[in-house]
Amino acid sequence: MEILIIEDEPRAASQLQNMLKACNFDYQLLGIIDTVEDAVLWFQKNTTPDLIFMDIQLADGLSFEIFQKIEVPVPIIFTTAFDQYAIQAFKVNSVDYLLKPIQKDDLSSALDKFLKSSKPAVIDPSILKQLLGSIQAPPKREGLLVKEGSGLVQIKVSELLYCYSEDSITFGVTSNKRYIIDETMDELLGSLDQNTFYRINRGQIVSKTSIQKIEPYFNHRVKLSITNPRDLEFVVSRPKTSDFKEWMNK
Repeated sequence: MEILIIEDEPRAASQLQNMLKACNFDYQLLGIIDTVEDAVLWFQKNTTPDLIFMDIQLADGLSFEIFQKIEVPVPIIFTTAFDQYAIQAFKVNSVDYLLKPIQKDDLSSALDKFLKSSKPAVIDPSILKQLLGSIQAPPKREGLLVKEGSGLVQIKVSELLYCYSEDSITFGVTSNKRYIIDETMDELLGSLDQNTFYRINRGQIVSKTSIQKIEPYFNHRVKLSITNPRDLEFVVSRPKTSDFKEWMNK
């Protein structure tokens, strides 16, 4: 069984592979892709796999955008960190999905459903439209539980300047403090207001209010001056640069 993983969190991709082995699923991994752009290029140059595991939020946008650019006639099991409200369209339209953090029993059930399914693999355009609409309108999150010392405290999401991932740990930074957040970047972004926060690259999410200046950077990218940068460099990835500028203009 040949599979393709479309996922921008290396830790999540690794965990999925380990869980597939634990489920005794015999597969050959064709690759791990982390952007919409690279996924489209991959499908244009390669034969289609038997099954795709696809995260919804990728490094350069929503994975549903792939289907707007190219036909993908392959069964797909979506993985998502979005909450129950945002995934109603999956249930209504019988599209397989796994809610992060993925549980072994859920993965085993999804695999069993895939092996027994006789439904056509191509996603209907009308279903795609519903999925895009539901995912792009999650409820706004106001509070965030973070680690402080040996305990937990809640901070206001409005206090966050940016979040970043380092050594598989997610950090949130305010004007005067850094906190550890017990969520992946995908899980965190899925619950934040997309008009206020933007994922500029695989490892960084910034608040619009934290951006002081935008400057040209090499390879058609832009570099940001951020409030309380803590010796970090903030560079918008090349595939996201155009979309980022549009987001800043809203």
